[in-house]
Amino acid sequence: MPASCTPEPARSAASFPSSPSASPCSFHTSSSIFFLLIQQPLAFRSSFLLPSLHPVSPHLDFHLLSTALCFTMASCGRSLDSPCTLALLVGFQFAFVLYFSLGGFRGLVSVLVHTTEPEFDYSRPHDVYTNLSHLGAPPPPPRNSGTGPPATGPPLRDCQIPSPLLVGPVSVHLSSPLSLEEIRQRNPLVLPGGRYRPPDCEPRHHTAIVVPYRNRQTHLRALLYHLHPFLQRQQIHYSIYIVQQWGNGTFNRAKLLNVGVREALRDEDWSCIFLHDVDLLPENDHNTYTCHKQFPTHLSVAMDKFRYRLPYPQYFGGVSAVTPDQYMKMNGFPNQYWGWGGEDDDIAARVRLSGMKIVRPPVAIGHYKMIKHKGDRGNEQNPRRFDLLKRTRLNWRSDGLNSLTYELLSKELEPLYTNLTVNIGEDPRLPPGKVPPIPVKATTPVHQRSTSKNGGIARQEKRQEGAVATNMTVAKPVREKTEHAQSKRSNQTTQEKTGVMK
Repeated sequence: MPASCTPEPARSAASFPSSPSASPCSFHTSSSIFFLLIQQPLAFRSSFLLPSLHPVSPHLDFHLLSTALCFTMASCGRSLDSPCTLALLVGFQFAFVLYFSLGGFRGLVSVLVHTTEPEFDYSRPHDVYTNLSHLGAPPPPPRNSGTGPPATGPPLRDCQIPSPLLVGPVSVHLSSPLSLEEIRQRNPLVLPGGRYRPPDCEPRHHTAIVVPYRNRQTHLRALLYHLHPFLQRQQIHYSIYIVQQWGNGTFNRAKLLNVGVREALRDEDWSCIFLHDVDLLPENDHNTYTCHKQFPTHLSVAMDKFRYRLPYPQYFGGVSAVTPDQYMKMNGFPNQYWGWGGEDDDIAARVRLSGMKIVRPPVAIGHYKMIKHKGDRGNEQNPRRFDLLKRTRLNWRSDGLNSLTYELLSKELEPLYTNLTVNIGEDPRLPPGKVPPIPVKATTPVHQRSTSKNGGIARQEKRQEGAVATNMTVAKPVREKTEHAQSKRSNQTTQEKTGVMK
C-alpha cells in the first residue's frame, strides 16, 4: 500500500487539504473507482446505459459497490479514525440506501432524468376491430355530391381529441388475410374509393394515405384489413390511395409517391398526406394519422425489423406524414431513384435543406410490424443511390414534384381503396432492348369506376401477364383516335411516348 495514502496521526482534522486534488486519499479513491469501472465495463454500461438489453442483477450491483468500498478503504489504509474514511463510509451508506430503495441504476436514472415516455403493455394487445360497433349509423351521402335534398338538423359536433375509441396496442395478423370482399363486409362504413368520415361527429383531420404498390396482393389485403378499423377509431376523415406502377420495369417508389400526392390533392383538399409502405402495420392506435403543423413527421420509429428502435437518427423510411405545404416546400420526393434504397435518405436531407426538421412520436407509440418478404424482382438495390445522395444538395430544387412526368392509365374507385394505375416511364440507364413496350397515350386519362367484388389490383395483375394484353386494355377506349399516332411515335424517346401530366 503506498505510504503517501496513509494519514499521519500527528495531523489534526483541520490540517487536511481542502482541495480534492491535493488530497492523496481522494486521488487514490478516484483511481480505485475508475479502476473498478474499467474492470467491470459491461456490468456498469449494461445497467446504466442499456438496461433493456443487459439487465444486471441486484446481487452483482451489490458486489460491485462493496468492491468499490473495499478499494476505497484499502487506499486509505483502513484507518477508521481518518476523516476521509469516515466521510466515505457515510457517503457509501447513504448511496446504498438510495440505490436499493429506488431499485438499482434504472430506478435512479428514472428519478434523475424526467421523461414523458408513455408506457403500454404490448403483451396483451386488443383486437384491431375493437370498438368498431360504437361508430354509429351508416354515413349519409357525401356532402359534396350535390345530389338529394339538403342536409337538415343541427350541425355535427366536433370529434373529441383524443378519440374515446382508442384502445392502445392492437394485435397484428400477418398470415392468411381475408379476401377483399370479407374485409369490405367487416368495414360497412367505408365508402367506395376507401373513404371514411365519422358519422356522428365532424372530423378535425383530413388525411390521404398514399401507398406505392406493385404485385403485393397478400400485403395489400393485410394492410386494408388492419388499417381501416385502426383509422376509424381515430375519428378522422381519410381515403386510401393505392398507386400501382404499370409494367415490369424497375420499381420507383419515390416517383409513385409523387404521383399519389398529386392525384390525391386533385380529388380533395387534404390537410395531411401519409406516405405509407404496403408491408408496415401499426401496432398502437394512439399513433394518430395526423400531421404536425410545422414539420414533417416520421411515424414508424420502432419497427420489429430493427428491434423496435430507430436504426439511425435521420431515418425517414416506412411511414411518414407531411402537409401539402411541407411537401411543396421540399419539392416532394426525387424522381431518379430507380430500384431499392436511397430515396428515404434523400427526402430526409430535403427536409433539412428546406429549413425544416423531422419530428417523431414517442418510441413506445410508434410501433410497427413489417410483413416479411423476399426481394422483389424489378426492385433490386439501386447501385446509383450513393452517387445520387451526394448530389441532393444540388438537385433537390430541380428534381422532384416540379419535374414529375407520368401517365394516369386508370382510376378505379374500389370498395376499400382508390386504385391509380400509372405509367411512370423506365429507368433511363437500361439498354433500349430491355425496355418493355409503352402503351399508347390517350388524349385524356382513363377514369374508370368499379363496384365489383374483385379488387382492381387483382384484375390489373392478371392484365400484366403479357404486355400486349395490357396495351390492348389501356388503348381500347381510344383505339380509333390513336392508331395513326402510334406509327408517328415509334421513333420517339420513351418520355415522349409516355406523355407528360403536370
